[in-house]
Amino acid sequence: MRTEPPLGAQGADGADDAAGADHSGGTARAGGAAGGGRLVLGGTPLGRPADASPALVEALRTADVIAAEDTRRLRRLAGDLGVPITAHLVSYYESVEQSRIPGLLERIAAGDTVLLVTDAGMPSVSDPGYRLVAAAADAGLLVTSVPGPSAVLTALALSGLPSDRFTFEGFPPRKTGERQRFLAELAGERRTMVFFESVHRLQASLDAMVQALDADRPAALCRELTKTYEEVRRGTLGEIAAGAGDVKGEVTLVVAGASGQVRVPAADELAAAVAELVDAGSSRRDAVDAVAARHGLARRAVYAAATAR
Repeated sequence: MRTEPPLGAQGADGADDAAGADHSGGTARAGGAAGGGRLVLGGTPLGRPADASPALVEALRTADVIAAEDTRRLRRLAGDLGVPITAHLVSYYESVEQSRIPGLLERIAAGDTVLLVTDAGMPSVSDPGYRLVAAAADAGLLVTSVPGPSAVLTALALSGLPSDRFTFEGFPPRKTGERQRFLAELAGERRTMVFFESVHRLQASLDAMVQALDADRPAALCRELTKTYEEVRRGTLGEIAAGAGDVKGEVTLVVAGASGQVRVPAADELAAAVAELVDAGSSRRDAVDAVAARHGLARRAVYAAATAR
């Protein structure tokens, strides 16, 4: 479990965790006069430091405060970019996110520029940040961004699947029953779907997608985007699930939407589909929900088929 030093103490990486601490030495910085502060969301590279924009380099150089998901990783990025970090560094990861907000808002209200960065990509997209953005907006403070790479859009573009309409679904739930219900609700989604997943839960999620969305659904598994071992595997969900045992690294899944071609299965097919899910470990309730969602049928119809004698 990760722990933090008390507010005002120095962390192991030299970051002072008191958001309100003053290290400017009286020198005016990027924020300017009181009332001119702002929150800046900084998009960071997914892999290659060279993908950082000149605007991000300037933001790192001139910010008064940098709130980073991992301050050590931020220092490495800055070093790779040749940017000296003179801003006050604040750790800003999930466990401490809520407690950091008041101090950061105080700095912005006092005229400072607070730059928010996460480990890779845009802050607040399945990463810490959206609570701070909402709080700053509610307080009437300026929020802007330095756009940068996005694993969602990069994977979507590389997938070869329709990209005119899509939906980002984040990480599927970890628990089996919740994941099955989550995917069952998406079975009829017509837009291309983008998911994040941990490599440790990838096989379980792919197997659940095969059951809920159908093995023949086109999909793409994108791993280590923009990095040395970048790879895109395209095929059906069944094919990708069958070959996912050797996958390592950061993973983004892109799955085609429902085709809209609806065939109403016979009662014995529905019963067999429910039985297959139950044999795989689902409760009958979850199995009925998944099969009903997959075929766009009323739950009672699937339940009746599954319980017919």
